[in-house]
Amino acid sequence: MQQRKDEQEATAAKTTLRLLEKTVKDMLVDQGRLVEVPYTATLGDTMNALVANKVVALPVAAPPGQWIGAGGSMILESDKQTGAVRKHYIGMVTMLDIVAYIADDDGSNDQTTDVANLEKKMMVPVSSIIGRSFEGLSLWTLNPNTNILDCMELFSKGIHRALVPMDSQMENIQGVELVESASSYKMLTQMDLLKFLKDHASELGEILSSSIKEIGCLNQNVYAITDRTKVIDAIKCLRTALLNAVPIVESSNDFEEDHRQLVDGEGRKPIGTFSATDLRGCHLSALQTWLPLRALEFTELVSRSPLFASKEGVSAPKEMVSCQPQAALAEVIEKIVSKHVHRVWVVDEQGLLAGLVSLTDIVGALRVSLLSKIDVM
Repeated sequence: MQQRKDEQEATAAKTTLRLLEKTVKDMLVDQGRLVEVPYTATLGDTMNALVANKVVALPVAAPPGQWIGAGGSMILESDKQTGAVRKHYIGMVTMLDIVAYIADDDGSNDQTTDVANLEKKMMVPVSSIIGRSFEGLSLWTLNPNTNILDCMELFSKGIHRALVPMDSQMENIQGVELVESASSYKMLTQMDLLKFLKDHASELGEILSSSIKEIGCLNQNVYAITDRTKVIDAIKCLRTALLNAVPIVESSNDFEEDHRQLVDGEGRKPIGTFSATDLRGCHLSALQTWLPLRALEFTELVSRSPLFASKEGVSAPKEMVSCQPQAALAEVIEKIVSKHVHRVWVVDEQGLLAGLVSLTDIVGALRVSLLSKIDVM
């Protein structure tokens, strides 16, 4: 009996090792061409591109020799035959960069001014707002031959995406680089990695049956806004804390709280989610009208946007994706991939917030578990 058990464990270990031999290239098989915006594109044009391509970030391209790349990076696109440099990727613009810029009112608390200035802000070149979020301060590439564990190391540090050179002209390089030259690139994201791991769940063995609490990916620090917080103040909260999303909780009648500020969400009743991603679905005219509304009302309105419609073309109220601390990691990954969300709110048996699980948390915990498994093989 023991011999049979040992054989099964050895087989499972070999299966996991085979998975870990996979590379970034294997995760990009179904990826399309890279979508980008020129450095001269206005913020309005950039938001239109985000909407059209249903993405939350885009690389920004500029002529070579005129810019310093984000974080000192030098990511170049060059002609495959001649090697002549065609463009320089100077950074990545994300929805959080745009949100941070919209919220930047130079100390003014005049909400009327916020609305009046929005159209003017949408006319600035996208190159001027790169780096307003933490991730925008650097631009990363991952060599296509990078193995899964090294890829997970990058994504476990809060980096959400990286460019991948498909025919790198840099020799003998694996892993993460700030200097790169290639004739074409693709984008790999945390979500792509999780989708790949979900598709290879059988090769991860018992790791995915562990609860999120056991495996250590439950983050108990959760900040929130209340159901009385207005959209413009919610945007400012995201900017201040460099968060991509916050839960909306029921306001309390038992004590005074400032609805313009983030509150401690632990033990509060979540009733919705306010996300920077939601702003993709807003036309400029609509956003101007919605800034003074309460964030909860905004989420209900934006859920009726065509961008969030189902495949049948029917818009539905936006679902708040949640789980309990005892939920298996496989269940949480399934929710993230199927609902295409970047975090899951964790609630207790009474439905009160107990924390959250982000893609970064999951990738980090999975990597630690896989390394531990390798050590005992």
